Amino acid sequence: MVSFVDAAFGGISWRDAAAYLPAQVAGCTAGAVAANVMFSLRAVSISTHHRATGPHLFAEVIATAGLVPVIFALARNDRSAYTPAAVGAYITAAYFFTSSTSFANPAITVGRMFSNTFAGIAPASVPGFVVAQVVGGAVAVGLVVLLYQRLTPDEAFDVAYPHDPRAGSRDIPDPTLPPAPAGADT
Repeated sequence: MVSFVDAAFGGISWRDAAAYLPAQVAGCTAGAVAANVMFSLRAVSISTHHRATGPHLFAEVIATAGLVPVIFALARNDRSAYTPAAVGAYITAAYFFTSSTSFANPAITVGRMFSNTFAGIAPASVPGFVVAQVVGGAVAVGLVVLLYQRLTPDEAFDVAYPHDPRAGSRDIPDPTLPPAPAGADT
């Protein structure tokens, strides 16, 4: 969902956002299979955990609508390097403050179909969750516009591609660069 919201603000192209979708679904599915194997379960087991209730779907709107502004706030304030930790912290917290356990991402929703555990979701519940996440993404667009009325495409680009502020806008980070010295002007 984040990729599509980023595309809505011009941070990445719609083509790139669409191209990410199958890769994200494949990665989430592989993660569910790996988790099954780690816990001595069958590699693939289709979930029977039905979650498509009104409260669960509303919780997914809330989870998604909250996650996206966290990511955009970090990008807008040149703190994109903290995004992975912030996303992990938000999802962990949302696991506890939402009745749905915060999937907040269509790719994760599809991937979790392949695990018949407490974390899984029955295939029949997936469409409702995806629709709720799209609604949450739309709400998030509204929140980002409200909070950051002058969001530039360069700031939106930082959502998907956090960069080293020393390298200039729209540059993919170079992991071979040494960290900036403490107190350096960025």
